[in-house]
Amino acid sequence: MPRDKSVSHIKVNQAIKEEFLEKGYEASSIRSIGSRAGMTSAGLYRHYPDKAAMFDAIVSPLVSEIENWTKRHIRVKYEMTEKKESDEKLFEETIMDLIKIVILPRKEEFRLLLNGSKGTKYENFVHDFVIDNQKEFMRALEYFKDQGYPVREISEAELHMLLTAYLSACFESILHEEDDERILRSLDTLEEFFMPGWLKIMGVK
Repeated sequence: MPRDKSVSHIKVNQAIKEEFLEKGYEASSIRSIGSRAGMTSAGLYRHYPDKAAMFDAIVSPLVSEIENWTKRHIRVKYEMTEKKESDEKLFEETIMDLIKIVILPRKEEFRLLLNGSKGTKYENFVHDFVIDNQKEFMRALEYFKDQGYPVREISEAELHMLLTAYLSACFESILHEEDDERILRSLDTLEEFFMPGWLKIMGVK
């Protein structure tokens, strides 16, 4: 938590984000951040104890939102399956909604998370995200099979490759497209391409 909650804290956070976006975590310095914020290094330490805490303050709110959305999404999917909701309604919400609702409004922080986090606890974020989704997907496949869906047999290695390709493609649109309209168009194209395959694996189509 920041040590100083004064008005200057907003200015400090902006300076921190600008520094990390421009240089990445490893190449950024406390002195340079202080210069951007118009204060000494000692002044910065009244806000955060170290550089790691500064980086965490910028990206952790987004990471928490991603985790919370994902947990809710999974819970709702199981609840809908138990209620025998239609397949159309069951698969109405996808990870594309996570990107559009949670990530897109924080695309600068997301770019920092993916491109500037080397040297922090977040540097393997994409890999860890894939692994978490892989485990949950395998569990969901077993559940759907028990519910009578003609689930396609798939190994964890195959699923890992598919999820890596899928998520990497989705995230690329955020990293390389500046305009939100173009990002959304790219996401729609990816959904049209990937979604039939996911439904087939789930035994839906």
